[in-house]
Amino acid sequence: MAMRAYANSFLIGSSVLLAALTFSTLTFGAETNPQWPQGNKVAISLSYDDALNSQLDNALPALNQRGLKASFYVVPLSQAFKNRIEEWTLLAKQGHELGNHTLFHACRKSQPGRDWVPVHNNLDNRPVLAMVDEVTVANTLLRAIDGETVHTLTPPCYDQMAKDGNYVEAVKDQFIGVKGNEDPNFAKLIAPSDINAEQIIAFIEKQPKNIKLVNVLFHGIGGDHLVVTTAEHAKFLDYLVANQDKYWVDTYRNIMLAQHKR
Repeated sequence: MAMRAYANSFLIGSSVLLAALTFSTLTFGAETNPQWPQGNKVAISLSYDDALNSQLDNALPALNQRGLKASFYVVPLSQAFKNRIEEWTLLAKQGHELGNHTLFHACRKSQPGRDWVPVHNNLDNRPVLAMVDEVTVANTLLRAIDGETVHTLTPPCYDQMAKDGNYVEAVKDQFIGVKGNEDPNFAKLIAPSDINAEQIIAFIEKQPKNIKLVNVLFHGIGGDHLVVTTAEHAKFLDYLVANQDKYWVDTYRNIMLAQHKR
């Protein structure tokens, strides 16, 4: 039964890839030569995981209204991704990043609070080579949609250990950056859920001077799961706009490209 479910998932993922190839024009790309800003600015990477309807409906308009660029780590099996693929394509054309979040969002069911993980999608039972294939196909899908040859990865649930080893170590060379895998003396990460803008801001402002990157990893904005309200999300974005002298907000890809040049 688990193998049948996995096979069905693969067929669905393949159909999404074909659709992406149909919709993509491959005529656009990310900034080719991003540079770390002059001065002592801290980079802020805004990211949104799981390809959720609330991200297209609420987060994206708020970002575009303020001229902020973000990274969206998509799961091709998401209904919001399959049903709204043209909108994800447009998002990439607008200068936002589409990031790799694997094909099927496998997580370790053995970890606390993971009753929601389906048996067939249990990373504890998935071989490293299967994850390498999954991540590689996801990158092919992303390239079909956004025309980019450089991508970044956020491992689902921050899990890295598969049945027989660390799959992130096996795929990291496919990416310019892996969110959460940075030097802890360089970067920190917060994943807001049911907290307010002041709490997110306090996390950023308390970081020591050696921290030059703060990853702010959202999920649902005003809906879906792990929710931050639209009002608090907007307040946080307004804070970033008001403090552009201190913060550089860009896609995780552009930040990692610039970091590699420092």
